[in-house]
Amino acid sequence: MTRILCWNIAKREKPWTELLEMDVDVALLQEADAPPSDLTRPVEAGPQDYWEPWEEGLYDRGAMIVKLSERVEVEWFRRIFPISVAKHDEIPVSGIGTIASARVIPAEGEPFIAVSMYARWLKPHVTTKSKWGVGYQDASAHRIISDLSAFIGAIDPSTHRILAAGDLNTIYGATDDNRLALPARDRTIFERMDALGLEFIGPQHPDGRRAKPTPQGLPEDTKNVPTYHTTRQSPMTAQNQLDYVFASRGFHENVNVRALNGVDEWGSSDHCRIWIEVGP
Repeated sequence: MTRILCWNIAKREKPWTELLEMDVDVALLQEADAPPSDLTRPVEAGPQDYWEPWEEGLYDRGAMIVKLSERVEVEWFRRIFPISVAKHDEIPVSGIGTIASARVIPAEGEPFIAVSMYARWLKPHVTTKSKWGVGYQDASAHRIISDLSAFIGAIDPSTHRILAAGDLNTIYGATDDNRLALPARDRTIFERMDALGLEFIGPQHPDGRRAKPTPQGLPEDTKNVPTYHTTRQSPMTAQNQLDYVFASRGFHENVNVRALNGVDEWGSSDHCRIWIEVGP
């Protein structure tokens, strides 16, 4: 069994210490900065990319994959600008800080591709004179899906072993009156994932605590589990799910996920941790 943790750590340092305290093989991180230099033991975050957004000043946070145990080997794909043909250790990436990918090779079991996803917010062009202060995230999510398509090489999804997880800044199943989402646009994210043969596997209740009462803009029978809280909220009052896990159809039957969103297990970020187990 390969143990994976998906977590948006909000550029904080304390989550790194908490990661080392958990029995985890690989971490799929979002909003990650370089690992602190004073950790109790070193971690491997992959080789220097051809371009690193947080070092070039283009973007100060992004997606990262970290090796945390000797039970796996990890072969990172270096992010390069989009081109038609990539080398065996490269992946063309069209959105700065949105995706990190690696080949995970367990000591026991078959290798699989792991992808950390972060759908960063973008603001409308100034010519729109938009009042959307935060912006929109679906364009970043669609860039991620397009880049993820590089690992799709056949119509039959059972020929792939892909695990993709992270913060999509999207509320699954939002109704059209949801004030925090762009529901019609956001639905296309999950539709495209499904079209690629990537099964949505949660986390969904009962694999995580539901918000009570049901948040505005969600159906009463929603199975969403809150994975994020605002600065005015706490783990106890968290409302919305922004973090999700997908896996290749067929391969997904070997993957179990759970949101560690209980008040006492949330962790030191505004996003809770997502626990993922991948069978052989």
